[in-house]
Amino acid sequence: QVQLVESGGGLVQPGGSLRLSCAASISLFTINTMGWYRQAPGKERELVATIRIGGTTDYADSVKGRFTISRDNAKNTMYLQMNSLKPEDTAVYYCNARAIFWGQGTQVTVSS
Repeated sequence: QVQLVESGGGLVQPGGSLRLSCAASISLFTINTMGWYRQAPGKERELVATIRIGGTTDYADSVKGRFTISRDNAKNTMYLQMNSLKPEDTAVYYCNARAIFWGQGTQVTVSS
């Protein structure tokens, strides 16, 4: 069992930035793939970005060039740096590990 706790969400104006964190209950050295997903009201949950233990990353087209996923295996923490935020980025953001473990989510709202 892996417990994941997200933090860092909030309200930000369009064009602003936020940094999300995901703290894991076990060593990230034991988790190959981690990812960030998001779910907007009335929409299905969608993949935002993934990162493998070796550092290989993948992004949804909608966030490429604006979001950066990273992980600090020594701190058991994954991050999502979000820049140039748009209103359509508004969603609950979830951390995922091994494709089966989920955090409780953190709300990101982009609005003026």
